[in-house]
Amino acid sequence: MAYVIGPACVADYSCVEVCPADCIRPRPDDPDFDTAEQLYIDPTMCIDCEACVSACPVGAVHSQARLTQILSDYIEINASYFRADR
Repeated sequence: MAYVIGPACVADYSCVEVCPADCIRPRPDDPDFDTAEQLYIDPTMCIDCEACVSACPVGAVHSQARLTQILSDYIEINASYFRADR
């Protein structure tokens, strides 16, 4: 089960730096980093290690398995970022 980043994300890239699967985007060196509303986790690459959870300074990273109904849309929001033409 993957993790997802929710609406509290402030695009602080602490989670990017600790992710061993390199599945969080955009990274600071990506062209769309400065304009992205938030960061996103690729559900197909996430290895469920939880490293991003403790690294997030605002508690925006959530286990997909434990999402509240209010945050459940973020499963698709995160996944759709990786389906978009980049």
